[in-house]
Amino acid sequence: MHYYNFGDNYLTMKKLLLALLCLLTFTISSAQSNNDFAKIYIKRAKQAIETDIDFSLALVHLNKAMNRMDTITDRKIASLASLIYFENHHNQASVKEQLAFLKKSEGYSKQYFLLAKNKESEEYINNLESLILIQETLEELVSKEKKQEEERIRKEVELRKIDSLKTVWNNKSATLSVKVDSIYNFNKYNIALYTKNNNFGIINDKAEVILTADEYKAASNFEGFILLKNKIQEPTKIYCFNTKTNTGFLLPNPSDFNSLSTHYGKVMLPRGNGRLVMYPNNSYKPMVYDLNVKKMVKISNQQDLFKNLKKNDIIDKYKKDGKVKVNKEWYQFGGHLGGGIHPLYSEDNYQVHSFLCSVDGNVLKSSSDYQHIGAFYNNKFQAINGDNTMWINQNGTKVSAAKDEAKEYKGNSKVVKIDSGVYQITKDGVIILGNEKLVKMSIFLREFSAK
Repeated sequence: MHYYNFGDNYLTMKKLLLALLCLLTFTISSAQSNNDFAKIYIKRAKQAIETDIDFSLALVHLNKAMNRMDTITDRKIASLASLIYFENHHNQASVKEQLAFLKKSEGYSKQYFLLAKNKESEEYINNLESLILIQETLEELVSKEKKQEEERIRKEVELRKIDSLKTVWNNKSATLSVKVDSIYNFNKYNIALYTKNNNFGIINDKAEVILTADEYKAASNFEGFILLKNKIQEPTKIYCFNTKTNTGFLLPNPSDFNSLSTHYGKVMLPRGNGRLVMYPNNSYKPMVYDLNVKKMVKISNQQDLFKNLKKNDIIDKYKKDGKVKVNKEWYQFGGHLGGGIHPLYSEDNYQVHSFLCSVDGNVLKSSSDYQHIGAFYNNKFQAINGDNTMWINQNGTKVSAAKDEAKEYKGNSKVVKIDSGVYQITKDGVIILGNEKLVKMSIFLREFSAK
């Protein structure tokens, strides 16, 4: 048999009913409070419009009111909300934001028509006209948004095309670049020296490498000739390039000139007449070479020369073996540098002792004057005393420096440094390499983006 405790159950039911009553009272009170607040904000929204025509402030108050309301049950509030959102859509930064405001305005307008009963009233007609205006404006903005999106897509496609063209241009530009450390000035014949990895090479003003820089450590470029040497001092290999004829060749080995010579010794500047003077080791004569005809230069009849020198009291005596006596001293006769200057060597020394000037008999001693003298051209010799280079005339008097007539470049190619170790040559603003050309990127993009 079961027994029920009616007293306990009754108390439980009473507590539950009391709790529900409190909750209902709170809910009703809260709802009443929200409605009151909402009415105040709606009133402020109306005042903002009627007093200051400030639709932005009206929107702030409307949103506060809507936060207190579950839904709009008053047609006038719906109409007011529609008006406020419509007037504020103009102030939005983007078409997308304007559309969002217009759609809210349309939604509130439709809410009005759900609540309005009198379809003949002036208020109803005015709201109908407003809805038509909202929807027309929506159509215009949707069309505008569509055009903007089409324009955005068009620009995006155009940008992708431009990026693609830029890649094409950059790749082509890279193939027309010359990877070198430096490029010297072009000469009259459009030729220049360049360096790479401490080696010298030859390039023309069309960016074409004539001789790769992979062997020669020293170079000189003077009066139309370029000399490339495999060593800075005492070279054993010399390459000559004639910039006038655009041809190059190797000089004969020092041993071809003198069997005891192992290097060229001091190498003087090449001259405009093609003559080059070198001072090989273990030799009693300088090596004089004609770069134009590619032959060593020798005195055709040395005995006749000796006779004339003795006749003019330039030398005291001479012997058939090539020795001459000057100022009571015997010397090995070192041939002819041109312009009447002859090197003299001591019999027991391969170093030049002095230079005999046949024009007046003047003797230039290597100990006090010059250790090396170059070839004669345009009334001048290159002369070296220690680390100093100067220019002299036929009796050893110092004169102004020789002018390199092949130095002045007359073309319009320009060397442009792109990056460390990367150069390009441009002509009239166009990148060139041989017969290949590439216009500036801006012109390239303009020409090809239109296609």
